[in-house]
Amino acid sequence: MRDFVRLLKRFAFPYRRYVILGVLLNILSAVLNVVSFMSIIPMLNMLFGMQQQRHYDYVPWSQATGADITEVIVNNMYFWTQEAVQAHGQAWTLMAIGIVLCLATAAKTACYFGSTAVIVPLRSGLVRDIRTRLYDKVLRLPLSFMNAERRGDIIARMSGDVQEIENCIASSLDSVVKNPILIMVYFSVLLKISWELTLFTLLVIPTLGWAMGWVGRKLKAQSLTTQNRLSETMSQLDETLGGMRIIKAFLAEGRMSERFHKCCNDYRDAFNRMAIRQNSAHPMSEFMGTCIIVIVLWFGGLLIFRGHSSFDAPTFICYMVLLYSVINPLKEFSRTSYLIPRGLASMERIDRILQADNPVREKPDAVTVDGLRDSIRLEHVSFGYDTEREILHDIDMEIGRGKTIALVGQSGGGKSTLVDLIPRFHDVSKGRITIDGVDIRDMKIHSLRSLIGNVNQEAILFNDTFFNNIAFGALDADREDLRERVIEAAKVANAHEFIMASENGYDTMVGDRGCRLSGGQRQRISIARAILKNPPILILDEATSALDTESELLVQEALNRLMKSRTTVAIAHRLSTIRNADEIYVLHEGRIVERGTHSELMAKDGYYRHLHDIQKI
Repeated sequence: MRDFVRLLKRFAFPYRRYVILGVLLNILSAVLNVVSFMSIIPMLNMLFGMQQQRHYDYVPWSQATGADITEVIVNNMYFWTQEAVQAHGQAWTLMAIGIVLCLATAAKTACYFGSTAVIVPLRSGLVRDIRTRLYDKVLRLPLSFMNAERRGDIIARMSGDVQEIENCIASSLDSVVKNPILIMVYFSVLLKISWELTLFTLLVIPTLGWAMGWVGRKLKAQSLTTQNRLSETMSQLDETLGGMRIIKAFLAEGRMSERFHKCCNDYRDAFNRMAIRQNSAHPMSEFMGTCIIVIVLWFGGLLIFRGHSSFDAPTFICYMVLLYSVINPLKEFSRTSYLIPRGLASMERIDRILQADNPVREKPDAVTVDGLRDSIRLEHVSFGYDTEREILHDIDMEIGRGKTIALVGQSGGGKSTLVDLIPRFHDVSKGRITIDGVDIRDMKIHSLRSLIGNVNQEAILFNDTFFNNIAFGALDADREDLRERVIEAAKVANAHEFIMASENGYDTMVGDRGCRLSGGQRQRISIARAILKNPPILILDEATSALDTESELLVQEALNRLMKSRTTVAIAHRLSTIRNADEIYVLHEGRIVERGTHSELMAKDGYYRHLHDIQKI
């Protein structure tokens, strides 16, 4: 329960007014409920003819103090009942008390409805806040976190785990706010009626709480296992949808089906164990509640039979009614103790994202940059995703303004990692990167990345229109002016013709990840997006390596237009595409082994010449 309270503290502060109002309405509901039950006593007294055994005198309210105010209230209620019987008869008085009972019950239920209604905005707001915080944190986390996590597992946490928390909060929050108030109010009245009987009850009830707590602790561990199994299932599904072409090409449908069935069976078994334990909550609490009622009934009867009780039979009946009423919130509380561990297990999984460390941090006094005036320098840069193994070693490089720099070398040599350091997708482990002499770690991240445009080997498009994909990141501009800029960018990228040939022109949907387009078309849309951004620094990560010859010519022509008057860092496997680069850096196993122009490197007859000769074969 402490963990659940901490969960509420983390997210419930903006909704504290709903909590306060809910608490007040629950207190009023509990008081009215007690009034309803207490009105049973004079009704029973009249029915059993016990009202005439004692005469009551009116006690002025001014004589009531904090200690005996309850006695004054009860005395005056009996006095008014006595007066009503004498003036109008027992039948009329019984009906009047019944009407009072109905009115008190109506007011109680109205307060109960109000207390439930005011919790709804808190409940839905908490879930929305958790979901949006999780999404925003995923957007802020570095690429290294995404590379270390399975995408399906992240999706499972944002869907299944958030849904589990929603179910936990929806089922438990009202109970957590309401039931403690009811229990405290009821026990206060029970203690007032008979402290001996209430003390005995308090000695018996903890047995119920211990049993419920033991099962609840077991349930949290089983719930965590179940959610992990669900994450594995979602990861399998995500991999299958992403690799369907390969699965079919290698006739692996049977093996993938067997693998997925195993995940589903493991999830089913874990869910069954959790559900069976959870479903034991109601029968266990029902049985133990009945046992408590029977034990208290026996002990109270024993006190009455021996003449040691401070209450009569009607008051004892009212006591048992109140005790049964307090057993219900206790049972609800025990049921909540089953639901909360499931939500806490999901919160534990979500916290692995929410509390994940983001090493790429912006300094409080970070500066804003508005362009590149001189050069980008990499000074003795080393980098590794962990401290045990470095990918890049002591990289020294200068990229002058307006120059085109090319990176070549073996796959896995660190080229893509190197260019990812410039926009601070990762931070260097050693050394520093500067723009016009200013360390990029001293710059505002938004300001730094606004200087850089990316065109990658895999053109990443969204399931939206041509227009929105090209204008991605610039949709806050005036739409008419933006439309002209989008069309101009598409023309420069050699994309305007095939866009206009589609059914709805620039308003045509491109499909999931651009699946309705060819590779060359997707790449040209990606180039148009970079052209519209108009960045002074351009990063090309093997932008033409996956294209056929005709598409490559069209894309290369668009790239040449894009690269004009821009500082460009290009990664290329096809050396023919970077022959005109101002300087070529050759990377091998994370180190720069050669640098120079194409002709200088060919004259050295080294590693670059070796790569060039291999591609000519």
